[in-house]
Amino acid sequence: MTDGTWVTLISLGVTGLFMLGTPVLLIIAYWVIGCSAVLGLTLDNMGAELLNVFNKGFALLAMPLFILTGDLINKSGIARRLSDFAYSCLGWLRGGLAMASLGACGLFAAISGSNSATTATIGSMLHPEMVKGGYDERFSAATAAAGGTVGIIIPPSIIFIVYGFLMNLPISDLFVAGILPGTLMVVGMQLACWIICRMNGWGFLIPLQLNRVLKTAFGAWLGFFAIGLVLWGIYTGKFSPTEAAGVTVGFCVIAGLVSFPLNRLMGHHDAQEWTDKSYLDMLVVEGFKIPEIPSIVMRSAQITGILAPLIAISVVMQQILSLLGAQQVIGDFVTSMGGYHAVLFTSMIIVFVSGMVLESLPVTIILAPILAPIAASVGVDPIHFSVIFLVGASIGFITPPYGLNLYVASGVTGVPYFRLLKYTVPYLVSLISVWILVSLVPDIALLLLPNR
Repeated sequence: MTDGTWVTLISLGVTGLFMLGTPVLLIIAYWVIGCSAVLGLTLDNMGAELLNVFNKGFALLAMPLFILTGDLINKSGIARRLSDFAYSCLGWLRGGLAMASLGACGLFAAISGSNSATTATIGSMLHPEMVKGGYDERFSAATAAAGGTVGIIIPPSIIFIVYGFLMNLPISDLFVAGILPGTLMVVGMQLACWIICRMNGWGFLIPLQLNRVLKTAFGAWLGFFAIGLVLWGIYTGKFSPTEAAGVTVGFCVIAGLVSFPLNRLMGHHDAQEWTDKSYLDMLVVEGFKIPEIPSIVMRSAQITGILAPLIAISVVMQQILSLLGAQQVIGDFVTSMGGYHAVLFTSMIIVFVSGMVLESLPVTIILAPILAPIAASVGVDPIHFSVIFLVGASIGFITPPYGLNLYVASGVTGVPYFRLLKYTVPYLVSLISVWILVSLVPDIALLLLPNR
């Protein structure tokens, strides 16, 4: 048999394994090993390439640190404070708690940089509250899944770090470029949420009280400070993204360790009743103890242990695809579409379809080196294209059959995966609308960048 026949058989075989539920990391690894054997590449070569990815990937050090940041702010109670602030601002609207959960996702994303962490944290906290508040449990779980999509767009973003590393773009510029598109994604989903909740009469209304807004804002000051610290350091150039991640981790550790004894000293043990405290009492969050830090770090390490090998093996996969000529075929197809908008929308369709069956990391690592140079050749700004590409990849988190956030939301809420799908449609429509708007109006991504 020819090499092409073997590659086809290997591809069909791993596709079958994927349909049976084999983890994506193993799917890609099996394909890489099989194709390496067909092409005569040794396993030594694959091992050297895997090691080389991390030897030259200083920027990737920010990834585990931002994952750890997300776990620290969840454990310390900072995430709860941010979600309560969002509810105090939006609870007077029909569907206010659901809209607040989307706003809380945006705030949490501005510290953690992870879609799955955002979905898991906000879903586990607010899904029970939404069900008690009269929302359909399927809609509540779908809302948490949709809100998590902004986890990789609003800075800091793990996937922007990977994209910048691959395409040799300033990660700080990518972070800044994600601010307005990420905000628009949250607002678009909140609008869809409001419409659905009005149609179904879901949610209990609470009065808009200035004192409650101020009190919850004051109680969430540590979260706002962490967000401001990251954005200020990166925007002004004081920190590299990796340094910003390290500084934020240090801040969250100190805040959690200092808050725990102070909170107990003040005699408050119930995290759910913190809004009854005085302004002075709210200076501290629930916090955590030193013996709890290893378990927090271990949880973050487990997530990193999944993502890091996936990045490495996907880079090797991209190299094999190049040897097979796949890049040339895709490149020729996209280039043949014609001018600026034709190339742009063809690239978007490819990213969208790929996101339906693959996680954002392999989509980025495999397709970005192919599509980004073609887009640049027809005049698309590289930073603008990065935002277009990654907003499209983020939509894949709630697009079946893969839809990683749907699996995460199902896991933390107990709602079966297939029962979520109906209520993801309004969010998909809003996200795709924002995606098209961002692609047609470059200033949405480029406006905040210095020297633009």
